[in-house]
Amino acid sequence: MTFSRIPSLLGMGAGTLLAVASSQAMALEPLWSFANFSVNYLDWSDGTEQRTASNAAKSDFMYLELEGGVGFEWGEFYGFADLENPTNDRFDEASGGQDNLRSAAKVTSHLYLGDSPFSLYAHVYDFRDYGFDAREQDQILGLGYRHTFENGVWIKPFIGAARVQSDGYTGMNGYMAGWVAGYDFSAFDQAFSVTNWHEQTFARDDDYLTQNYIGDKADEVGTNGAVSLWWHPHERITTGIQYRYADNKLGTPNAYQNAMIYSVKFNFL
Repeated sequence: MTFSRIPSLLGMGAGTLLAVASSQAMALEPLWSFANFSVNYLDWSDGTEQRTASNAAKSDFMYLELEGGVGFEWGEFYGFADLENPTNDRFDEASGGQDNLRSAAKVTSHLYLGDSPFSLYAHVYDFRDYGFDAREQDQILGLGYRHTFENGVWIKPFIGAARVQSDGYTGMNGYMAGWVAGYDFSAFDQAFSVTNWHEQTFARDDDYLTQNYIGDKADEVGTNGAVSLWWHPHERITTGIQYRYADNKLGTPNAYQNAMIYSVKFNFL
């Protein structure tokens, strides 16, 4: 090799390194992102409070939430962290434990399978009641899908195997299928959106259904979700109402549960 060729080879090597670094930077550059902090109040229906009085009794509560999401060319992530009854003690004496300090957190991800609309889907949901020292973590791994219709409606369904880790039962726990969906629209010169998240668990383990529910064994099929209407009066402010629904979930067997949630969000990203 002649000395005169060394600079050109060094230049090619430097160019290759710069191209690789540039491609890596592009891969880590978000295509979209959002983040917010919200104050929320969940108001259970009178019927729900009556139906659950003797099996995981429900009472209204306030909660604080951090929420965010980010999307790349190769995948997307979403998550939230809630603190329920943030001003209460770990065990709330006045309510007999109904209004304990609690937390809930969830992370979901779609890792895209090439240029197809399919993805490797995973999510982890963690709930803790500090007064009763109770914990349940749901872990889902499966396949997802993404589609946006011509009218602007978008939907991201998924299905996967479920595993649970809790103080009452740890192990495989059937399957979960569900979706998140949404639609943005304008009315009265204002920006609005409708969203829905839905989870359907099925073929759940008998031991789990006996040990993680109060008063009776739950059905192997469980329903969980919410339908929401959001108003966006300012880029930094979002407010909304949500209809929350569940059946054979939230510690209560064989009883439909529903609530309204009132939310105000500060969008900082």
